[in-house]
Amino acid sequence: MSPVLTPREAERRLYLLTTTRWLPVGFIVGIIILLQTGRGLTVAQAASSFAIGGLVTFALELPTSGFADAVGRRPVYLAAAALGVVAAVGIALAQSFWWFVAAAVVTGAFRALDSGPLEAWFVDAVHATMSGVDVDRQLSRAGSVLGGAIAVGALASGGLIWWDPVRTVFGVSGVSALDAAAWVSAALTVVHLVAAAALMTEQRPPAAAGRSRWSHALSEARTTPVVIAGGLRLLATNRVLLALVGVEVFWSVGMITFESLMPLRLEELVGSAERAGALVGPVSAAGWGLFAVGSWLAGVTSGRIGVARAAMVGRVLNAFGAVVMGLVAGPVALVAAYLFTYSMHGMNGPPHAALLHRQATSANRATVLSINSMMAFLAFAVAAPLVGTLADRASISTAMVTAGAISLLGVACYVPARRQERGRASLETSVVAH
Repeated sequence: MSPVLTPREAERRLYLLTTTRWLPVGFIVGIIILLQTGRGLTVAQAASSFAIGGLVTFALELPTSGFADAVGRRPVYLAAAALGVVAAVGIALAQSFWWFVAAAVVTGAFRALDSGPLEAWFVDAVHATMSGVDVDRQLSRAGSVLGGAIAVGALASGGLIWWDPVRTVFGVSGVSALDAAAWVSAALTVVHLVAAAALMTEQRPPAAAGRSRWSHALSEARTTPVVIAGGLRLLATNRVLLALVGVEVFWSVGMITFESLMPLRLEELVGSAERAGALVGPVSAAGWGLFAVGSWLAGVTSGRIGVARAAMVGRVLNAFGAVVMGLVAGPVALVAAYLFTYSMHGMNGPPHAALLHRQATSANRATVLSINSMMAFLAFAVAAPLVGTLADRASISTAMVTAGAISLLGVACYVPARRQERGRASLETSVVAH
């Protein structure tokens, strides 16, 4: 078995793996639709490939998380990292709609496998030596690292495209600068795979005498349906967890405002898609940078007013920012509201995750996280067409205000977690007093 990590060692590895995981995303996330249309796809075809990838993630989210709880975080996370390499190379090579669909399917499977194991591994590693301790501050810092990695990747990608070294340095024509950024993203996914293999050690029960590691893994894998059923039963019987998942549903509706409608609103305000497109890249990078600041702020706020209250404050301010984005009348005000909204998006994440972890155990932690994530995918998929129809029939501004206002309703779903936290604090005070 691997040596037991100290909490500090596990924390450092969490931050490093978060960096290597999300830096490649920064290189590709802002330009992928430009890459697709530049290779002959229509906007509708590009959007369809995104939708197919999202459906694959939704379908596989819970089964793969149950597999992680049954077999172990490390093998599942390494499998995810390997699929991430295949997906990134597929995007870099794809030249047709069906090739992009194939890459989207692999990406969807990668995201499903990737959702939960690293965070669950970290919490279990800390609890191995400090049972039951809250990790909201460490998760807050990890959120800051995530946002910072994407922001750095987005800025580096923009700089690479502006520089276009394939043409300006090597004198090779006919190769798009977007292609170079896609290949750098693919190369960085290989770095992540190597880092995950080296850094993610895990304590798992030894195989029984006379059994190979593979037969033991297959035996454990058969418990996956049991783990999944247990997670669903927990959702049905745990009022606090059910309410937290409800927060995720409302949160996902609000995300349509600042992740999908913002570029369209910016286009309205600046007068052309080209001018809006030139602004979206650096504004998105700045948004992810402030997402990191918001995640750091979440840790500070949680320490002062409690985890549940910090989550409520983040949800209120994020929803308020989304509503303001729909009300402003100029591009500067829209960008300012977007940056504020994204910083509060970062602030809401870590305390929400910490509250989820309080409802989970080592046996079902990845499953609980994936139930939360799965509902986010489903809510976004259902709400996005409805919000889009409202934008077409009324206005983009009306749709943004409506989605933001719906997001605000999620605050009420934190009330059960707040009551539980008060009870927990009273119990701890009573124990100390005696």
